[in-house]
Amino acid sequence: MFAKAFRVKSNTAIKGSDRRKLRADVTTAFPTLGTDQVSELVPGKEELNIVKLYAHKGDAVTVYVSGGNPILFELEKNLYPTVYTLWSYPDLLPTFTTWPLVLEKLVGGADLMLPGLVMPPAGLPQVQKGDLCAISLVGNRAPVAVGVAAMSTAEMLTSGLKGRGFSVLHTYQDHLWRSGNKSSPPSIAPLALDSADLSEEKGSVQVDSTLQGDMRHMTLEGEEENGEVHQACEDKSPSEAPEDTSTGGLNQDSTDSKTLQEQMDELLQQCFLHALKCRVKKADLPLLTSTFLGSHMFSCCPEGRQLDIKKSSYKKLSKFLQQMQQEQIIQVKELSKGVESIVAVDWKHPRKGSFLEGSEVRMIVINYAKKNDLVDADNKNLVKLDPILCDCILEKNEQHTVMKLPWDSLLTRCLEKLQPAYQVTFPGQEPIVKKGRICPIDITLAQRASNKKVTVVRNLEAYGLDPYSVAAILQQRCQASTTVTPAPGAKDSLQVQIQGNQVHHLGWLLLEEYQLPRKHIQGLEKAPKPGKKK
Repeated sequence: MFAKAFRVKSNTAIKGSDRRKLRADVTTAFPTLGTDQVSELVPGKEELNIVKLYAHKGDAVTVYVSGGNPILFELEKNLYPTVYTLWSYPDLLPTFTTWPLVLEKLVGGADLMLPGLVMPPAGLPQVQKGDLCAISLVGNRAPVAVGVAAMSTAEMLTSGLKGRGFSVLHTYQDHLWRSGNKSSPPSIAPLALDSADLSEEKGSVQVDSTLQGDMRHMTLEGEEENGEVHQACEDKSPSEAPEDTSTGGLNQDSTDSKTLQEQMDELLQQCFLHALKCRVKKADLPLLTSTFLGSHMFSCCPEGRQLDIKKSSYKKLSKFLQQMQQEQIIQVKELSKGVESIVAVDWKHPRKGSFLEGSEVRMIVINYAKKNDLVDADNKNLVKLDPILCDCILEKNEQHTVMKLPWDSLLTRCLEKLQPAYQVTFPGQEPIVKKGRICPIDITLAQRASNKKVTVVRNLEAYGLDPYSVAAILQQRCQASTTVTPAPGAKDSLQVQIQGNQVHHLGWLLLEEYQLPRKHIQGLEKAPKPGKKK
């Protein structure tokens, strides 16, 4: 609205009655403000002016100016705070976060699109369409823009964070901001999480969230004494339904790399399993499939998400239930023409796709072998392979030749057949489990124009580190220019580039300040060697 210059119609001092009315309007519009805060925002005796102006598109706007700064503006009888006011009251409005590079677009008059949002660990604030919202940048809670939500939070998540999210009315650096003292946003740290102690204990690696702006305190669970991160294992079964069927929503960090269809498939299976576990009883069978969906599955959908079978790969409920029947979880029959019902449920069916520690896998295999009398009577170190073990661990050309295996070989083969995964836990949040092995922070040196060296660091996000905050800290410590760019070949990942060989400073930041284990950082040996003393 204020991306271009506006035309001032009048500028007058406010009357006493209008001042009282403004206080009442502020109290109504922003009920979270206390009486003292309202009196502070709209002072009783200090100079307060009313400026009537026309925006470049012709909108008639009333602006209230206190101490030389615009503090509020009124459009079509709706009252909005300016960024100057939000810097004093950063929690006045629900706040959404975006990347610093997006600010330039907002200042130019663009609305904020949903792909530009940064998903916090706690999830997006809950708003409805038309709600007034603030927009801040990663690493700083001071708002830089004011806008109106174009859809509810639930609709944002259902859309897969696509489309227009907010109609932006006013931004830092626009012409309304320029009419004030043109001060920059204060540095307001993101809300700190409870634990701020730096410690490394058996079983976890903790990182202090207060050492950098947007970093989240985290632990890497399963840290072993031998210095290796204990990897979790996941069944490679095509059915990816998680065993944990709690009503909590899927963690956004774990779904960022998945398509909307894949996310809907996961949500569909989650609601299906949770409905069987918590809603359906044996006495309810046979149960119409339509009733199962409408009365049970929909009610198990996490808050803020919407179950839409048409957006899944199955497209129809009948096709999804056929898949569940093939996995022998349920039995579906057509009891009357054209009407299907669930007639049986295997309540003891082992759910596939659950995450297991390596020690759990070993214990399961050992117990299975002992329970089925597979330990060789003549040599306790050998295990006889029954048909199930043959199918699980042997290659096709081995199935008729290999009859027994040593314990260590059997356990190793079982672990190799499983999908490796790792778990990152942020205090107060559900654990984030991702497939594969956790990539170390990668530090490299590169040559740029004029044979200048630069230091490049990647994979910071996997450890809860914000690349922009790391770049800002290194810029001050190294007294060198830093840039943050997309990492080549890595989707939704950023890299930090620092001028010169700054491996020594980078190592100090990661090892001393953030207390990350050295084994999770590669490239520290590239630090410049100290010069010889003369």
